[in-house]
Amino acid sequence: MDTQQPNDTPLSWPLVILFTAGRVVLNTTYRMVYPFLPALARGLGVNVSAIQWLIRARSGAGLITPLAGSMADLWGRKAMMLLGLGLYTGGVSIAIFWPTYPGLFAAIMLAGIGKFIFDPVTQAYVGDRVDYARRGLVMSIVEFGWSASFIVGVPLVGWLIGRAGWRAPYPWMTLLGLVCFIWLWRTLPNDRPQAAATRTRVLQSVGAVLARPAALAGLGVGLLISLANESLQIVYGQWMEGNFGLTVAALGASTIVIGVAELTAEGLVAGLADRIGKRRAVGLGAMLNIVACLVLPFTRVSLIAALVGYFAFFITFEFTLVSSFPLLSELAPQTRATLMSVNFAALTLGRMLGSIVGPGLFPFGLLAVGASAALADALALALLIAFVRVDGE
Repeated sequence: MDTQQPNDTPLSWPLVILFTAGRVVLNTTYRMVYPFLPALARGLGVNVSAIQWLIRARSGAGLITPLAGSMADLWGRKAMMLLGLGLYTGGVSIAIFWPTYPGLFAAIMLAGIGKFIFDPVTQAYVGDRVDYARRGLVMSIVEFGWSASFIVGVPLVGWLIGRAGWRAPYPWMTLLGLVCFIWLWRTLPNDRPQAAATRTRVLQSVGAVLARPAALAGLGVGLLISLANESLQIVYGQWMEGNFGLTVAALGASTIVIGVAELTAEGLVAGLADRIGKRRAVGLGAMLNIVACLVLPFTRVSLIAALVGYFAFFITFEFTLVSSFPLLSELAPQTRATLMSVNFAALTLGRMLGSIVGPGLFPFGLLAVGASAALADALALALLIAFVRVDGE
């Protein structure tokens, strides 16, 4: 089976900046629904549960990513990145012209699918062009696009929604998506596409990944830590608003704390993962996140305590997740884009399950949600220790 072979051309820093900027735009749209979930529901005149179901549906759409990854292995990375940005830009524009619940559903679904295509293919592109010994550094820099969305993007979204309603961010998102599309189209070198893919070859790519026990266990690790995070994150806006009476703008500002935590975690991955080993970094992060999940429910005594608790929760989760990306990228190098895309499918499946577990347990208190998240982390740690191995680590 022909596969996408690594290109000897090194990855330039301008392209790293481009990938990071694109991730900021896509992730802002992806993440804004969590803190502003009650505001979106009020603006559309629907129940909070209707927006929660929208989030679950978006997570389910992430299961298509193995197909995108296989196509990137066979057709080339650039075409799939452009497809992802195109779907995102077209999706967010729908909310401008069709400001209803079905319109928002379509916008969030298409924007989410665009992200699910773009993210793993950029990771595969980095994996093709950066040695494994330095890959933790470069991948963590690209992942700054995740934390920056909460430090810069989501607070701006909160400000716009507070001034002009839930529709206000979408024209800006459309414009920024178009800018990123043109920027990538003009600057990213064309990579050599393989022969036209067939359904059989796509299935062979996925099968080659799933046939590797270490890769399969690595996917399980991602699914479980994603489940743990989502189960707490999806009730975050409700919990903060209910306990502290925060306004929409204040909720947006509070996300800066989470963004700083994630930025710090990505910086720690950049500095530590390559030195101590990616596998060890993932294990350390999972153990610390277990502690954070169990402590978080006891921080409701004050807003400051709650923000400190969420800082600890998000810094440990993000450190675990980002450390796992370079580790996974070396578990099936000949089908790297397929593996990274299957991993995103596993992450989205974890989020989908977490979006059910979190609201289902929330009526019993945040402690029930935190305990279930800690259990998922413990299972992920067991899989990592038992099955995930990379030569030299």
